[in-house]
Amino acid sequence: MRSWLKKIRDEKNLTQAQIAKASGIDITTYNKIELGDRNPSPRTAQAIANVLGFDWTRFFEAEQEAS
Repeated sequence: MRSWLKKIRDEKNLTQAQIAKASGIDITTYNKIELGDRNPSPRTAQAIANVLGFDWTRFFEAEQEAS
């Protein structure tokens, strides 16, 4: 689970549906990314990060830390 992603989303008072729509992805895809069941492509990571206001490379740093 990417608890850091959920925390950022909660701090912005946004739903998964709102993030998905603003990022141009399906809500199911966003949900799987937030749960850690799916890794975003660089393009999707950038889109989500732009909506939430963080560095998109964090998705890939978190992956490495968990390894």
